[in-house]
Amino acid sequence: MASSKTDYECRLAAESVERMTQLLVTNRAGEEKAVDAKGGQSLMQALRDLGFDDILAICGGVCACATCHVYIDPSYLDRLPAMGEDEAALLEGSECRTPESRLSCQIPCDDIPSGLKLRIAPED
Repeated sequence: MASSKTDYECRLAAESVERMTQLLVTNRAGEEKAVDAKGGQSLMQALRDLGFDDILAICGGVCACATCHVYIDPSYLDRLPAMGEDEAALLEGSECRTPESRLSCQIPCDDIPSGLKLRIAPED
């Protein structure tokens, strides 16, 4: 019986999950913590899995609520995937938006440079 994924696709998926990216996260209380996020998930999922309860992610990561709003250190912004129209529209409605604002559900961990610094935005 043939598998739906080739051996190569399975190997790539396994490598993605094994890939770790170091993050330096500052929570809303101002506490800074170095953590490792695994590949194969969004930054929002990684932050929630790592115990950052400030990330509410009410919509579950489908870019519909902006409760996963973070500030990316400016030196990393141009090294991340570009912001999409939906993400920009949601952030436009935030009183806490800055030029460093991003929705963590829209950033794949596989696309994050190691050492990324971010701060969890205040709740709107």
